[in-house]
Amino acid sequence: MKFNVGVLVAGLAVGLLVGERLRPLRRRVENQTARDLRNLVIGALSAATVTLLQTPLVEPLARQVERRRWGLAQQGRLPGWARTATAVVLMDYTLYLWHVLTHRLPWLWRLHATHHSDRDLTASTALRFHFVEMAASIPWRALQVAALGASPRALRLWQTLTLGAILFHHSNLRLPERLERRLGWVLATSRMHGIHHSVVRAEQDSNWSSGLSLWDRLHGTLRWDPPQESIVVGVPAAQAQDRLGLARTLALPFLPRAEAAT
Repeated sequence: MKFNVGVLVAGLAVGLLVGERLRPLRRRVENQTARDLRNLVIGALSAATVTLLQTPLVEPLARQVERRRWGLAQQGRLPGWARTATAVVLMDYTLYLWHVLTHRLPWLWRLHATHHSDRDLTASTALRFHFVEMAASIPWRALQVAALGASPRALRLWQTLTLGAILFHHSNLRLPERLERRLGWVLATSRMHGIHHSVVRAEQDSNWSSGLSLWDRLHGTLRWDPPQESIVVGVPAAQAQDRLGLARTLALPFLPRAEAAT
């Protein structure tokens, strides 16, 4: 089962990378091969960090949650599938809240700005999260699991769905706008998330959802209005640099504020 899920996610990633080159939504500004390789290395460091920390800490907690019936989803007499579905939806909502915090808290923003400093927005951007940000997210993940009642099955399902969702909404794939607006009633889409990656603060402070777009609708943070061709992707300071190499990108959170692309 794990192998099949891995193949499915890998197939989605390859399909999006090919599709966005054939039907790009936004004009690219960087050399894509070098940029994709850089994002893959950053993503590999983050994946290793999550594996090292989550496996011994969060996964045993999820087993305890299921065994002791802790958390919201474990209350009442819901069947197993309903408990899993409830936990997955609640995990998605609390990821929305975490995303808002990464922009609102200065120390978290310095970590999260590594993700936003990408001057293009493609499927590989979905992997571009600083490994220290991933380490900082582990206590939040543990709180999610314990408070919401996420079993090991719910945790795995949420992680798989979230990975697929962020690959999709970070992609530069141009879908028919009518189709995408219909998808946008349910899911975060490429056009929606492109607005969130704008250098303009008012646009960046919108479209926080990672999976279901419901959370942006509930909080009044959904935007469709800026046309894609008007959006400049990135953070303002990074626009003045020809390119952020791998070493500087990894160093961004630790540079003096005047030097960091924040």
